Amino acid sequence: MLRAPNQRRRRATRGTTVVETALVLPVFLLFVLGLVELGHALMVSHVLNSACRQAARIGSTEGHSTSDVNTKVLEVLDSAINSGAVEVFVKNASSFDGGSPSTEGSALEAMPDIELSDAEPRQLFMVRAKVPYQSIAIVPHIPILGSFLDSVMIEGQAFMRHE
Repeated sequence: MLRAPNQRRRRATRGTTVVETALVLPVFLLFVLGLVELGHALMVSHVLNSACRQAARIGSTEGHSTSDVNTKVLEVLDSAINSGAVEVFVKNASSFDGGSPSTEGSALEAMPDIELSDAEPRQLFMVRAKVPYQSIAIVPHIPILGSFLDSVMIEGQAFMRHE
């Protein structure tokens, strides 16, 4: 019995479709996974900035201490990420009044600590929080990137003057 030409073509395209899917699907899924990870990292970055800003507002008013600010940062972050991996810094940023010191992360963290309950009026202070990317990653070890993301830190900060 002879088969119609269309039937032979359909069988040949079935195999082609399976091969094309096997080649394209992993690349497509990796792309989608990367977009999800990037979106999540940006969300965490925005939450860190927001938490620092809210805590700095609290710290700028009379009657609040540095521990109140630390607690507020961790309280806000707890809604989005595990706050156990977050480092919070409350620093005296008066050095910015006299000039333009380095704004690099390590230089900001090296500024002197401040107790906000003893701060002078109009004294500039900084609230900074950071978390390692690996602590918040949805997929912690993406195979293609290897250990590249191990050293990535997601940071947020806010500067405010004490009242």
